[in-house]
Amino acid sequence: MEKIKKLWKFFTSPEMLSYLFFGVCTTVINIVVFWLMADILHCAWEPSNLLAWILSVAFAFITNKLFVFKSRKATPKKLLWEIATFVGARLLSLGVDMGTMWLLLEVLHTSNLSAKIISNILVIIINYVLSKLVIFKKK
Repeated sequence: MEKIKKLWKFFTSPEMLSYLFFGVCTTVINIVVFWLMADILHCAWEPSNLLAWILSVAFAFITNKLFVFKSRKATPKKLLWEIATFVGARLLSLGVDMGTMWLLLEVLHTSNLSAKIISNILVIIINYVLSKLVIFKKK
């Protein structure tokens, strides 16, 4: 029972609720941009996914820095570290995203939307862990 209470406290903490809210917003941006490019403009899934990634990463950096992890110290060195590690971590999750999309679209022949949603679930988990433990960690 104690473990359940700890999990509940973790998932209902202000930081986690904020991360989930902005994560949903970031995911919506990612999926909508991908959908517009791939399904409406009929672009290949690869450039559609890349543009969706670029726009959602820019949004995620700003919201994670200011609202989720409240990292407001703006020395040039600190800001450069945060940007570099954030983009570096997101490049790792982009690899997971592209690999998952390839597997689901090219090998398993799922729909664009299904593939994007499944891929985003994996990416959200990876991104939270890296943001919490590496990028915006409290010293």
